[in-house]
Amino acid sequence: MKRLFKFLTPPKQWLLPAIILMGAMTGLTLYGLVESKAISYLSDDPKACANCHVMTPQYTTWQNSSHREWATCTDCHIPQGSFVEKYMAKAQDGFFHSAVFMMRSEPEVIQMRAERDITVQNNCIRCHKDQVTDAKKASLSEDHIKNATTKNCWECHREVPHGRVNSLSSVKYYGRIDGEQQETVPQWLEKYLNNSENKNNK
Repeated sequence: MKRLFKFLTPPKQWLLPAIILMGAMTGLTLYGLVESKAISYLSDDPKACANCHVMTPQYTTWQNSSHREWATCTDCHIPQGSFVEKYMAKAQDGFFHSAVFMMRSEPEVIQMRAERDITVQNNCIRCHKDQVTDAKKASLSEDHIKNATTKNCWECHREVPHGRVNSLSSVKYYGRIDGEQQETVPQWLEKYLNNSENKNNK
C-alpha cells in the first residue's frame, strides 16, 4: 500500500503545481456542471431539453402541440423499459449532445440518430397501442393496420408533434422558459442588425 501511495504522490517540486492543476480541473468541472444545468437532465422536465438554445425549435413546436398534454420529451425519446435502461440512454444522449455542442458541430436541422428512431417508434406504439393493433377501436383503413409494423409512425404523421419545419432559422420561440425569454437571434446580433437598419434608413 505504501508503495502505491508513494507511486501516486508526485515529487516535492511538483506537489504545488499538481495541487493547483487538480484544483483548476475540479473548479472547471464544477463550473461546467453548474453552467450547463447538468442536474436538470436527471428530471423529465421538457425545460431541461431547452437549456441549450439549439433545441428551442423542438421545445416550441412540442409546446404548441397536443402532445404537450400527454407526453414529455423523455416519454418519446428515451426507452421506457427499466430504470437502468432509461438513465443509460439519458447519459449516452447527454454525452453525445454536449460533445456535439462543445465542438460547434450541431446541424441547422436537428435529426434523430438511428437508434433513437427505434426508441420513438416503440414509444409511439406503447402509447397508441389500441389505435395501431386493434382494428375495431381504430378509425383506420386496413392499409394502415397492414403497414403499421413496416413504417415509422412519423412517415405519415409528419406534423406530430414537432411539425415539418423546425430548424433554428425557421421557428421563433413564442414563450418563456423559467421566466427567461429565449430568442433565436442573440441580443447582440439583433442590436447590430437594428443599428445597421437605422443607418441605412438615414
